[in-house]
Amino acid sequence: MAYWRARRRLSQQVLADRLGKSKSWVDKVERGVRSLDKVSTLQEVAAVLRVDTALLLSRNVQPAEATEHAESVDRIRAALSTYEIPLGRPTVRRPAVPVDRLAQDVAHVWTTFQHARYSQVVDLVPGLLADAQWTYAHDPGPGRVPLVEAYRVTASLLVKLGSPDVAWLAVDRAMTVATGDRVSVAAAGVQLGQVLRESGRARVARSVMLAAAYRIAPPVPEDGDPAELSLCGTLLVQAALAAARDGDDRTAARLIDEAAEMAEPVDDGHDHHRTGFGPTAVELARVIVQTELGDVVHAVTRHSQVISRDGWRWLPVEHRAAYLIDAARAYLHADDPTSASRILMEVDRIAPAEIRHRPAGRHLLTQVARDPAAPTVLVHHAATFGVG
Repeated sequence: MAYWRARRRLSQQVLADRLGKSKSWVDKVERGVRSLDKVSTLQEVAAVLRVDTALLLSRNVQPAEATEHAESVDRIRAALSTYEIPLGRPTVRRPAVPVDRLAQDVAHVWTTFQHARYSQVVDLVPGLLADAQWTYAHDPGPGRVPLVEAYRVTASLLVKLGSPDVAWLAVDRAMTVATGDRVSVAAAGVQLGQVLRESGRARVARSVMLAAAYRIAPPVPEDGDPAELSLCGTLLVQAALAAARDGDDRTAARLIDEAAEMAEPVDDGHDHHRTGFGPTAVELARVIVQTELGDVVHAVTRHSQVISRDGWRWLPVEHRAAYLIDAARAYLHADDPTSASRILMEVDRIAPAEIRHRPAGRHLLTQVARDPAAPTVLVHHAATFGVG
């Protein structure tokens, strides 16, 4: 139950409310203190989580996302599992890539990721990691930032592919290499927040994100450097999302408001440190927070307003598509599968990989397609992808 609740991005409190139970009851079931020993209760939980009852009963059933793109993840895991440099035995004897060339290569992979071309990023990441590690070994000072960025984009991709455990390895290495550089630590912290939340450690994520944000926060936000404000604000957003995942609505709202203050001097249309941070990005996060907390009525109302802003069109494709997945989830929880279907079709138009290759996207497509009121075109679309 804990697994599927996390995949549906429901807090314990939201799940408890939908079941008519207490948060304590949900917590005890998830920790194994209490068992689901009634068929009727199992069916109620399965209905709320939108899964088959068998998935809550069988230990042998492997969720679809557990096997999605296993080969891609294995390739990246293999790239992260090499220790040629510390062991003094690089598999390929070649000169280190110059730092400026490496920086260009890292920027290319980031751009490819932000265009939601995940299969291409999978092909590029192993070589990028090898080059970045080799350059850093030869020139640690200038080579540090490109290596941190290589680990950051790797972690972002792995989170996207539904493998936070492997992403944790990448982001942990990023934090280690970044130590001593407050900006690089803050940048790597963005991915650390994503990994912690996706690993079910929302409370830890909130604490770590706040520490990282306040470490880089300028004394007076209005006078701060836009790049550092973007990092600080993004970390506050990550903390707010973690608080919402933990069911702490007051903290989540307060942190979003703080991030909004940071966003004003930054403005929209920038992408400092690959954050896409600005007023519009903060409002998108506010919608996600409301969805996490079960306030889907306000979430869908705010959604229609925020996507009409000029800043919406300036965000990277990946940022918009990932947000739209959350917006579709809000509409589904608001019992509006037609709007959820419309949004998912828009996601497939602007970033097909967000649904075709991202487990969370495929999962949501499955849930919408199973709704009796789902449009026929969406059901056929799901069948094309082998889901539903």
